[in-house]
Amino acid sequence: MRCPYCKTDDDRVVDSRSAEQGAAIRRRRECRSCGRRFSTYERIEAVGILVRKRSGIAEPYDRAKVRAGIEKATKNLPVSGETVADAVAAVDDHIRTAGLREVPSETVGAEVLSELRVIDPVAYMRFASVYKGFTSPDDFARELAHLEKDAPPKPPSG
Repeated sequence: MRCPYCKTDDDRVVDSRSAEQGAAIRRRRECRSCGRRFSTYERIEAVGILVRKRSGIAEPYDRAKVRAGIEKATKNLPVSGETVADAVAAVDDHIRTAGLREVPSETVGAEVLSELRVIDPVAYMRFASVYKGFTSPDDFARELAHLEKDAPPKPPSG
C-alpha cells in the first residue's frame, strides 16, 4: 500500500478490525519511511451491477453516489457518520443480495428511502422530494401523511 503522505510503499499494519457491519475490514497502517499513520479498507470485489436510469441509460452501481444522496438528505441533522455508513452498507447489501446484474434506479432509491425512514423523518422527506419529483406543497403534505400513517405509535408521555 502506498503512503498517501510520502508515496513510499513500505508500511506495516498496526491494527485490523471489522467495519461496515462486517462488509469490510479497516486496517490502520504506519508508513515505515515517514512514520505517519493512515487507514485502508478492504472489501470483497463484487460482480459489477448496472443501474438502469429512467432515461434508459445504464451505468455502473456506485456506492459513493448512495453515500452522497444520504449525506445530502441528512445534512445539518443530528445523524452520525456511523449511522450514514451503516445505511450505505444496508442499501449496498440489499442491492447485491438481490443477485441481479442490473437493477432499476427506482430500486436503489426505494432502498435509500427505506433506510432514511428509520434514520430521520426530515431526511426522508428531503430525499423523497427529489426522488419522487415533488412539484407542489400538496406532494409534501401527501407524503408526510403517508409517513405519519406508517410510523410506529409514540409511547404515552407522562
